[in-house]
Amino acid sequence: MARKVEGTFEGIFVALVTPMTAGQEVDHATLASMVDYMIDQGVHGIIPLGSTGEYYALSPDERQAVVAGAIDAAGGRVPVVVGTNAGSTRDVIGYARQAQQLGAAGVLLAAPYYSLPTPDELVEHIRAVDRAIDVPIILYNYPARTGVDMTPDVVERLAELDNVRYIKESTGDKSRMGEIVRRCGKRISIFCGCDTLAVEFFEAGAVGWVTGAANVIPAPHVELYDLAVKRKDARGARACYERMRPALELMEGGGKYTQWVKAGCGIMGHPVGPPRQPLLPATKAEIATLREALKSCVS
Repeated sequence: MARKVEGTFEGIFVALVTPMTAGQEVDHATLASMVDYMIDQGVHGIIPLGSTGEYYALSPDERQAVVAGAIDAAGGRVPVVVGTNAGSTRDVIGYARQAQQLGAAGVLLAAPYYSLPTPDELVEHIRAVDRAIDVPIILYNYPARTGVDMTPDVVERLAELDNVRYIKESTGDKSRMGEIVRRCGKRISIFCGCDTLAVEFFEAGAVGWVTGAANVIPAPHVELYDLAVKRKDARGARACYERMRPALELMEGGGKYTQWVKAGCGIMGHPVGPPRQPLLPATKAEIATLREALKSCVS
């Protein structure tokens, strides 16, 4: 088992892509090289098997191999927090226990997809996972994907659990962060989960940013965090964000997030192959548009 990184989570956590071969098989060599590249660029944590990592399209054996490969490649240099989402509580517990056994520093936990649990059912689901592991949990609230909103009321209840210490807030509602802080205080720390609101989240006290776009432009993400949080340079942070904004708005708002991110990796010289179907690769026209949007990030 790889050494786990102890301590708190903060900074830029990249929602890692799952590289694929042309035949849509997991490319483990490229996965390892992407982890190395992300760490070399200064990211503070790695999250395999988030939505950008296409966990929903992978078999159980593939998921285990991706987690093991990411943890091994990280080698204890940064925390690896594993996405463990699935459609049933039983399966989520199994993936969460597996992640901990493989050496994960924590797990990322969204609402189960498709079943649309009620608030009470969602709380009981996460409570069951919490009881099954003893590593930190980052809640992931993305109702546009899961169909279920972890409202501030639900988050307040979940913050009482032993391992629930963070939330990735992805509703795009700027008022959510203040409401969560008001209800939960220091019991739960907030990660920005909306790429177009990173500056606002940092100004409001977010401890980090979980983002798939960091696969494409990791260094500017790290620079923005350093300016906004470490140096408290609001003007510099805003200027940095404005350089990133065309690409972030395109990836966040284009309705094809994973496709754009994988295309962007190729544009930036780190090809990671196509998404797995049903998603299709970005078109030539889309790649040209993204290439133009990325120019300001590297100028």
